[in-house]
Amino acid sequence: QNLLPSRGQSTHMAAALARPASRRLLSSSSSASRARRRVGIVGFGAVGKYLADAVQNDPVASSALELAFVCEPMSPGAVAASGLFEPAVCLEDLAGFRSKEADLIVEVAHASVSARYGPAFLEHADYMPASITAFVDDTVEKACREVAESPAQEHGLYIPSGALWGARDIQKMDERGSLRAVTVTMCKAPHHLKISGPVGEKMERLLASGATGEHVLYEGPIRGLAAHAPNNVNTMAAAALASPSIGGFDGLTARLVMDTETEAHIVTVEVEGPAKPGAKPFKQTTVRYNPAEVGAVTGDATYASFLSSML
Repeated sequence: QNLLPSRGQSTHMAAALARPASRRLLSSSSSASRARRRVGIVGFGAVGKYLADAVQNDPVASSALELAFVCEPMSPGAVAASGLFEPAVCLEDLAGFRSKEADLIVEVAHASVSARYGPAFLEHADYMPASITAFVDDTVEKACREVAESPAQEHGLYIPSGALWGARDIQKMDERGSLRAVTVTMCKAPHHLKISGPVGEKMERLLASGATGEHVLYEGPIRGLAAHAPNNVNTMAAAALASPSIGGFDGLTARLVMDTETEAHIVTVEVEGPAKPGAKPFKQTTVRYNPAEVGAVTGDATYASFLSSML
């Protein structure tokens, strides 16, 4: 689990979950002769539209990247119908991604994309999935890692920092063997939460009773939460992938909090390190206050963070 060179943007830079040991940069040999890297975007919701627009119109992004394709697998034809792109960029059937010769494929659609296409993507391009809860399924993580870590190919699997402030620092501590515990608390308003199962039922009971303020909906390993809140806990999943030495999805403590008074996504990351005999352990706590529109599962600042991870 090597890390990318910071290039002055360590806060937002994607961390390499898996890649061949010989690779040092987030680039493939197929793109070495091109001035700009070709990016395929899977997903045409709010984040996908933002990224596609940035690649075409943002001065910094457009100087480094060009669109290979944009695809909405859940609604074929939606990209073309938008009228925002040249026909060559619109991909209706994701199975045809190979013909677009992307250097980097970014998923901002659904966790099922990695399960179905992750290994195939990695055979042809670097892959950066945003729906990190896909890797709660051990078979998905294993399949993607096997391809990415194969010495016979050159592409890597990268995890965007997204809303996880300090992702690289957690990974560095894990690699050095100095990580002891990680707790990630995500506090959101009810309209920001898309949850089901027992966790969703608990929230509905609280709301029906007229409860206000903060209420803990879940506390425990993220593996027990991800299936019920796949759209809300990708930040927790990123932290779990960055900390395999403490158990990853089974060792990280996830806390999901409903707060009827907040207007933002508030992420608190508590990291604990070693301690000398008789002394208190090292601790680091970061709090990220990310304003979000009503009903949005992605906070405003996370859009720019994803884009920075691509550059």
